[in-house]
Order: sequence, then C-alpha cells, then structure tokens
Amino acid sequence: MSKRTSEEISNAIVTLDPNNLEGEVAMRWLDRKWHKVVEKKLIELGDEPFGEIIVHGGNDISFGEAVPGGRGERMEQVTKVVFLLNITKVGDYVCRLASKLVVADIPEGITIIGSCSFMYCSSLKDVKFPKSLTSIGIRSFQYCSSLEQVDLLHTNVEELGERAFADCTNLREMKVPESLQTFGYRVFEHCSKLVPSDVNVNDNNAVVAYLRSIQ
Repeated sequence: MSKRTSEEISNAIVTLDPNNLEGEVAMRWLDRKWHKVVEKKLIELGDEPFGEIIVHGGNDISFGEAVPGGRGERMEQVTKVVFLLNITKVGDYVCRLASKLVVADIPEGITIIGSCSFMYCSSLKDVKFPKSLTSIGIRSFQYCSSLEQVDLLHTNVEELGERAFADCTNLREMKVPESLQTFGYRVFEHCSKLVPSDVNVNDNNAVVAYLRSIQ
C-alpha cells in the first residue's frame, strides 16, 4: 500500500501518483475492489459499501456494470466523490444512482463529463464546474431533481449532450457561455420550472436559436 500513499487530501481532491494505480474503472472500483481513503491511504474494503467513490483515471463504466442491483445499493451509500489530480474525464455512468450525493466539486483539468455520469443523483444540489470543461455528455445530469441552478458561464463548454439536464424538475436557472455551440436533443426536457427568460444566453446565437425552437 505504500505506493498509494497520498501527499495531500483536501477538498475532496486526492493527490496520488496515477501511474501506480492499476484499477480499470474510473470510480467505485480500484483493482476491481472497493476502497476508501483512511489517513491518506487507500484501504481495501472488499465488498463492503462505503461513503466515498474514487475517480482515478476517467475510464468509463459499462451500462452492464452500472445497472446490477448490488452495485446500485452500494452507490446509494455514497455521499462524497474523491477526485485524483491529473485526470481529464469523469467517465460514463460513474456516479449513476448516487442518490445521497449532495455536492460534486469537479476539479480543474477535467474537460469531459461522460454520459449518464450523475444520472439519478436525486439529492445533488451543488455542482461546481471547472473552467477547463468543454463537453457535458448524454444524460449526464438527467433526473437530478434537486438541482436548481447550473452556472457554466466561466467554463469553455462547447456541447451539451442529448437530455443532459432532462427531468431536472427543480431547475430554475441556467447560465451558459459564449463558447457553447451544440445542443443535443431535448436537453431541458421536462424541466418545467425553467423558462427561456431564466437561461442566461450571454448573446450566444446557438442558445437563442434553441430556446426559440422550444417556445
């Protein structure tokens, strides 16, 4: 375990040498087993659930891995996301079904939030997006029913994937940057509390055209 000792744990960001981490999946599993951070070390927990998930490589989780009931039950225990430094993607499905997760502080350097990454995170209220972000994938935040505000103005987001924020039934305010060029199909489907006037388009022609199309 010595090679996995971190030098710093702060604000849910863990500094570890990514070259010494052999796990194949971005979150939940390291070396195909559950771990948690204890006294600056990753401690193996076998199959026991715990309140943290580790992001260490930006790799995707397949739909088949994300769905099984046992894993879904473990995700329901998650209240904290721990990111390692020097990664560039939050992988597909990695936080899906983390229904107790309230805050996601996504660190600088991440450029892509993968498909369904935070889908069904029904308690998620606060998401901090990094300036480096360029793409939010298909259904990334679908069914995040506690999410009320999304501020992307300071980011470099160019694309919102299909249904990226669909079924966010309490979403009231959306701020998007001038860099945004592409809206996927039904990005704000069933966001009944979000109206075009609540979307800060910052003179973005692509956004204006999209909002006119759904009025």
